[in-house]
Amino acid sequence: MTTTIQVRTNQATKKTAQLILEKLGLDLSTAINIYLVQIIEKQGIPFEVVTENGMTPAEEKKILKEIVWAKRHGKRYASAKALHDAILKE
Repeated sequence: MTTTIQVRTNQATKKTAQLILEKLGLDLSTAINIYLVQIIEKQGIPFEVVTENGMTPAEEKKILKEIVWAKRHGKRYASAKALHDAILKE
């Protein structure tokens, strides 16, 4: 038994995807079905979802937490020379 899924996307995205899929010998419906099967098999998105800086949302969240911690608890230096001297002492 089949069912219908309606997806909203802009016309340029649809057209470009169709052109690429045509070169692969696939239509849009088949490609979407492949994607859905992969979601089921992987139990999630079948590729890594990253933010615009190339990190996963979890990696980005971890780094942001580290930045907040460093701002609250990190050492501060009056100058680059003071930082350099502190590094050399360690």
